[in-house]
Amino acid sequence: MKKINIILLALSIVFLWSCKEKPTGTLEIADKIDRKAVATRHNVKITAIDTLGSLNVGNGKFSYTVDVTGMQSFPEFYANGVPLGTQSEWGWHTTPNTENFSHGETLKAYNFNGDKNSLYAIQNRSDERAMAAADYFRMNPHRLQLGNVGLQIVKADGSIAQPQDLKDINQELNVYTGKITSEFTVEGEKVSVVTYANFDDDGIAVKIASKLLDEGRIQLKLRFPYPTNEFADRGVNYQDSEKHETTVKASGKTFQFTRTLDDDVYYVSTTLNSNANINEVEKHYFTISPEKNNEELEVYVSFSEEKQSNPVTFSKVEANSITTWNTFWQSGGAVDFSECTDPRAFEIERRVVLSQYLTRSQCAGNFPVQETGLTYNSWYGKPHMEMYWWHAAHYALWGRTELIEQSIDWYFTAFDGAKDIAKRQGYKGVRWQKMTDHQAGEAPSNVGAFLLWQQPHVIYLAELIYRNNPTQANLEKYKTLIFETADFMASFPTYDAETDRYNLGKGVIPAQECFDKTETFNPPMELSYWKWALQKAQEWRKRLNLEPNNDWQTIIDKLVPMAEKDGVYLVAESVPNSYSETSEHTIDHPAVLGAISFLPHNNYIDLETMNKTFDVVDSVWTWHHTWGWDFPLEAMAATRLNRPEDAVKGLLRDEITNTYLPSGHNYQTPRLTLYLPGNGGVLSAVALMCAGYDGNTVENPGFPKDGKWNVKWEGLKPMP
Repeated sequence: MKKINIILLALSIVFLWSCKEKPTGTLEIADKIDRKAVATRHNVKITAIDTLGSLNVGNGKFSYTVDVTGMQSFPEFYANGVPLGTQSEWGWHTTPNTENFSHGETLKAYNFNGDKNSLYAIQNRSDERAMAAADYFRMNPHRLQLGNVGLQIVKADGSIAQPQDLKDINQELNVYTGKITSEFTVEGEKVSVVTYANFDDDGIAVKIASKLLDEGRIQLKLRFPYPTNEFADRGVNYQDSEKHETTVKASGKTFQFTRTLDDDVYYVSTTLNSNANINEVEKHYFTISPEKNNEELEVYVSFSEEKQSNPVTFSKVEANSITTWNTFWQSGGAVDFSECTDPRAFEIERRVVLSQYLTRSQCAGNFPVQETGLTYNSWYGKPHMEMYWWHAAHYALWGRTELIEQSIDWYFTAFDGAKDIAKRQGYKGVRWQKMTDHQAGEAPSNVGAFLLWQQPHVIYLAELIYRNNPTQANLEKYKTLIFETADFMASFPTYDAETDRYNLGKGVIPAQECFDKTETFNPPMELSYWKWALQKAQEWRKRLNLEPNNDWQTIIDKLVPMAEKDGVYLVAESVPNSYSETSEHTIDHPAVLGAISFLPHNNYIDLETMNKTFDVVDSVWTWHHTWGWDFPLEAMAATRLNRPEDAVKGLLRDEITNTYLPSGHNYQTPRLTLYLPGNGGVLSAVALMCAGYDGNTVENPGFPKDGKWNVKWEGLKPMP
């Protein structure tokens, strides 16, 4: 009898647990998503040469981008598409400072609000020396293209095969295993190449199969470019050979290259499973010819700051790629659109799957990443910290918190420099760098020096980490970053005695960067973010059993309301005719919607006014003059406003900058052929559209309730 009672008690507990309200959208065990099926139905297939169709393998800290040969055989041909980059988080170069520029030469004093003499690092075009100094510190350090590793295929007449000589192209990226399989023919002979990235170090493993190997007509090609010091370095500057040095040491099947660029040195080790000969075609250009009588060749190429002594086999790299990607896809969140009947659902799922692959392979290292990831340089390879939310927040929202915990530690490195910036501008706390590098240098900028909205990001992202892992250790770890950030935020607004309110600005360039810093004040997204972040900082004090900070509370209580006119929020209080036919301010980011996109309305935003604002922005905005993350931004705003059809429409808006290439990369312009903040934005928006936000009671709040959107998900986290 006692046993029966225990069994009945256990069954009743199970029943009561099953009757508890479940988080919106979560699935029963029997309904678990087939994650492999979701991922692999979006494997990328390429059947023709497309310079925007490049694919990549990477481990999050290192990435290798390939053409249709599965290697980097035609880097110059692809240069104006998605370039064939080999980049790492450690590979940087600094041009010698022969003019002895100092960062102080970039500083200019401003007095925006009558009470400060603030020094800002700018591009001072009225002073030749100051401008040259600004250029130097913008360009240096710059990320390196570590080298091109490709195939050189010899045709029957002895000439080298060109892109047009490749026929019968059949290439596939398996996102579930990180495997690229490339098949093609040259003069009727088939060539097969399998490519993986190593997750144990920064290298690639390649297996090549072809009768052309047996004939000695396939060689490895290694070519090392020199940095261009241009905004976008596409990694094919084979000039300037006298400015750098490449030496090689051959030992049987291994070839150790030493690369020297001024004071920077790195190593490239190439190991074959066959004896081979090396030939220096010209400076920094080598071919490696494996011995004949073999129709299969395995190659491992590693890139490192230190010499590599332990060769790695293809099979080992293959195994760790398969295992690591399997673990990735089977952990964290997943979304399945297969039961949706709306024809738009498949494209959203494709973007979601490929965005996960691209961000994991290019944006999952120990530092904030540049906007073009580890493919090629934009802004000299430097990260922009206002974009860090878009690169990183989705990891926490998708239950992969460890991937944001790695890069957020950069703020500790940046702390002293950020403290100095705040001090020289007359503020308390830390003012975070905008355009920067791994050592947290401040790149001079006529925009970045006055940008504000990167400031609260560390509070938001630390909060996401804490929500997923609410430990005392996390409170202690991030408290200094949060409190010092809040100190700056509380000291920045200016007091208006007439209204007894605090204003943001002048001296502000908002997220919508088309404004004059000398005239702009009270942009809406920054106001909303300011209030939320200071409130959150107070909450962290409470969690740590500390008294509220009075200075912070003053700003929370007296921050000026968002300006409106005719029941619509303005793009800034300083722009009273924000949406008139003659307005020049409906371009760039529609940041007024950002006040409620990734941010809650927080009793600061009137929902009726924001709905009217949404209607106006949706209809009059110059959407072709926007950026890739603006569309997820609109989708998030629509979700919080209970406008699911608008959320889907915004996410898939038909604009060039909302184009997602076959690889999943978010195309912007010929100048910027990929843009990873768009990919991160898609993931964050879909997380919100599925899992909702604090206080939400609607299932899948970002998707219409017309019976066509049976979106299944698991493992996602709600937004604040």
